[in-house]
Amino acid sequence: MQSIALFNNKGGVSKTTTTFNLGWILAERGHRVILVDADPQCNLTGMVMGFTGMETLEEFYSHSSDRNIKSALQPVFESRPKVLDPVDCVQVKGRDGLFLMPGHIQLAEYEIQLGIAQELSGSIQALQNIPGSFNHLFTITAEVLQADYLIIDLSPGLGSINQNLVATADYLIVPTSPDIFSVMAIESLARVVPRWVKWAKRAADMDIFKEADYPFPEPNPKLLGALIQRYNLKGRKPTRAFQEYIDELGDVMMEKLKPALGSCDMLLPADRYKAAEFEAELRLASISDFNSLIAISQKKQKPVFSLNQPDVKRGGNLWDNTKKAIDAFHETFNDMAAKIESLTK
Repeated sequence: MQSIALFNNKGGVSKTTTTFNLGWILAERGHRVILVDADPQCNLTGMVMGFTGMETLEEFYSHSSDRNIKSALQPVFESRPKVLDPVDCVQVKGRDGLFLMPGHIQLAEYEIQLGIAQELSGSIQALQNIPGSFNHLFTITAEVLQADYLIIDLSPGLGSINQNLVATADYLIVPTSPDIFSVMAIESLARVVPRWVKWAKRAADMDIFKEADYPFPEPNPKLLGALIQRYNLKGRKPTRAFQEYIDELGDVMMEKLKPALGSCDMLLPADRYKAAEFEAELRLASISDFNSLIAISQKKQKPVFSLNQPDVKRGGNLWDNTKKAIDAFHETFNDMAAKIESLTK
């Protein structure tokens, strides 16, 4: 099982949508995939399961109280005399081989406790099992489902949960959008992520973590690449305003993110990226705005590239143009999936 974290400390960059679409296309290509909703906002859970509001979300929790990431971790965080069990993941409707580990709004309650455990466990033995519990839960769940990939949707923050999951994932994808805030976020990631990885390497060497029931794993995360998405096209190319920020994002990734991640051994060998035929250095893919298709996609609980004519309810030339857009998105995600397969071999 290869774990992939999608993370940016800036919100609104389509992390959740990309997690869903990427997991679907990898399953379509024959892999078994688990989508993990590690964002307390639970947008991925709502998207996959078609929740229309808090009432439907609460109904799921009341009938399936143990089928989520927070409940699965309770024995560790609440010191219960019970071992961790795999999560009974939800089969994603319409796509064989794709599963969801649902999120929980109350996962955020574990943020402070995890932070204390990660900083002070050298002297507080009662907390020694907490930092390694996420990785253990993911591993045993993946074993049950015989998963090839586990894709983690993270919240846009710099808290202890994101620190743990980014540092212990096998790979990292950084979604961005072409605006000044994404440029600033990349600069922030260049400072923060190396600190997280260096912390994780120290933690993995601590005897108290090695001797835990759920040992903290030896970290070795690698960058798969960045995504640039949510921009408008004109003549099949980004509009000039968006292109300027795309260029700026490219510059900051090369000048700040690449050397920063290189300093903590988070980059794959250069020939691996080259063999994957990136469109620009460190850029895994560019995905234009879904526009009106995103609302239909969410309503139908399927990716944009799987929508059909009955889904969109369009005919004639309008359907012809829509079909071209749908096919283009399928090509984009299929190409991205092929690159990920190549990079994670």
